[in-house]
Amino acid sequence: MGVKVQSVEPILLSIPFEDGGSGTGGTPGRWHTLDTVLVKVTADNGLVGWGEAFGYFCHHAVGEHIRNLVAAQFIGRTLDDVEALNLEVQRKLSLFGRCGLTIFALSGIDIALWDLKAKAAGVDLATLIAGKRRRENVQAYASLVRYGDEALVTRFCTQAVNEGFRSVKLHEVTLPEIRAARSAIGPDVSLTVDVNCSWSESQAMSLIPELRALDVLWVEEPIFPPEDWDTLARLGQLGVDIAAGENACTAQEFGHLARATRYLQPSITKVGGVSEFLRVARLAAQTGRGLMPHSPYFGPGHYATQQMAAALENFGLFEHLYVEPEAWFGGEPLTPHRGEVAIPRGPGIGFEPDPAVLERYAVC
Repeated sequence: MGVKVQSVEPILLSIPFEDGGSGTGGTPGRWHTLDTVLVKVTADNGLVGWGEAFGYFCHHAVGEHIRNLVAAQFIGRTLDDVEALNLEVQRKLSLFGRCGLTIFALSGIDIALWDLKAKAAGVDLATLIAGKRRRENVQAYASLVRYGDEALVTRFCTQAVNEGFRSVKLHEVTLPEIRAARSAIGPDVSLTVDVNCSWSESQAMSLIPELRALDVLWVEEPIFPPEDWDTLARLGQLGVDIAAGENACTAQEFGHLARATRYLQPSITKVGGVSEFLRVARLAAQTGRGLMPHSPYFGPGHYATQQMAAALENFGLFEHLYVEPEAWFGGEPLTPHRGEVAIPRGPGIGFEPDPAVLERYAVC
């Protein structure tokens, strides 16, 4: 008999952060806290696995989905084949949606199951998945928030480059700020632009040639709706590669994205956890698409994405959210060194929460 799941518990946290800006522009309201759903899965042998479900602005709802809908599907189940178990639960819960809160909840549990399985085997998750670690460090890019101010863009781009980052991502939607970024970082640092679905097709058609002149590596989620595959494919013919996927759930949706974009961006806390992330990685390899994960998290989602970088040959850049949290979920700062992230070697995903942080920042 294998290790069995005894309990599944969501733990809601809210940690303030500073980003140097107003915290407005790309979110429903002012974004100034990391609202997170940690998932604690305890096995019948006492081992504990940790996961993270996407919770920005929706952590209460995601927590309720875990408690009242998704957790029960895993109690008493073994960890023999987590990927198969993930798909089984997806089928059972298809009535409740194939994207959004239900899959966010599933993602957090799935990450915790993989963490638990690797711990039971006494290895890190990358070794469990791939049989070896393909790298010990991964290059990160500084993922800046939206400032909407040329002076702030210049300030933080310069700061990031001085800290050793060789790639910077903006969340700006107008050209003056984007031009300011290229001027600040110079020609040798790569620049990407995440529009967060802010442009119309006509706006994108007129602006992308300007981005090409600024040597932008990719433009991310340029239009609404983001699942307009045909328009994304047309935009990709204008000289700047298109990236998308941070809001896509399951590899099924990435099948469409692979035909429409150059870079696939699964978010491990949204896509369906480690299991679906691995399916997307296989799809990227099969279709010749780049794998540039979305990972602006500092909890288990961050650590699990690091393990994907260690396990997968086709893993691209690691996204580092360029903010200063008031506290770190695991106690230790996760700031890259000279633009690189060191991947933990401990058992599982390499994460254990700081009890003091759990106590101080827990929300009801």
